[in-house]
Amino acid sequence: MRLRHIEIFHAIYTTGSITNAANLLHVSQPSVSKVLAHAELQLGFDLFHRVKGRLIPTEEAESLFGEVDKVYQQIHSIRNKAKNIKRAEYGNINLGISPALGFTVLPEALGRFTAQYPNISFNISTIHNDTVFQSLIEHTSDIAVLFSPKVFPGVTTLELAESEMVVVYPKAYFPETPKTLNIEQLAEYDFIDISESGPLGDLLWSRIVENSVELNCMIKVQTYFIATRLVAQGMGLCVVDKYTANAMLTTDTAMASFDPPLTFKVNALHLQNRQLSKSSEQFISELTLSLSGG
Repeated sequence: MRLRHIEIFHAIYTTGSITNAANLLHVSQPSVSKVLAHAELQLGFDLFHRVKGRLIPTEEAESLFGEVDKVYQQIHSIRNKAKNIKRAEYGNINLGISPALGFTVLPEALGRFTAQYPNISFNISTIHNDTVFQSLIEHTSDIAVLFSPKVFPGVTTLELAESEMVVVYPKAYFPETPKTLNIEQLAEYDFIDISESGPLGDLLWSRIVENSVELNCMIKVQTYFIATRLVAQGMGLCVVDKYTANAMLTTDTAMASFDPPLTFKVNALHLQNRQLSKSSEQFISELTLSLSGG
């Protein structure tokens, strides 16, 4: 069977008539009938019986359909791939980004960018430091944006901004709403710990060890978002990146920088052997602009 035979056979089998198959494929009914007849001639057996205006598959067709359907799905996949390639002519960016940047930084940057470049398409996924390298080498991400990522072989690292870790606290803890706090002051209150928080967690832990402070940790969570929501309920204070803090503050909470500050870099990563497209470079510029606010 030729590919055209397969396409026509599949369309008739699934729709039940030449008319429906023609409509599905956007061709004329005579052309469908002609291809079907040619397919049956080539095969040497009938594929359908005509019963009251409908085409009923023969036993041979029933036996054949399973294999034909596999080929048809592959053809469909090729067509989708071709559409994606065509879209890439206008620009396509596969972006992996730290979840913390999804609250305000990414939406702001994306809004400005797409207003200028409406034909650029995006595939966006959240990513973590322990999965970023695999994401890059598997081409799931063209660009990955993270906080203080590791150095990987064959990966270019671009510094986009510098930010800091901050304390988010209930205003009831510090009614004077100080703008800075030291690590020793946190020991007086319930502390919401963010476990397995990567490089930023290591940064905080180093400060705790350096000052020989023991924090009163009653609750452990895995995401900064949950920690800040618990602070809003008066259940303790937490330490998160400033981007998350800015996005999650409520009328009952405030944030303070550390004294001295706990700073970190925001970096974009991409494979050295895959040069960034012009559209990717333009988007990084917009992202850097949004990051400067944090």
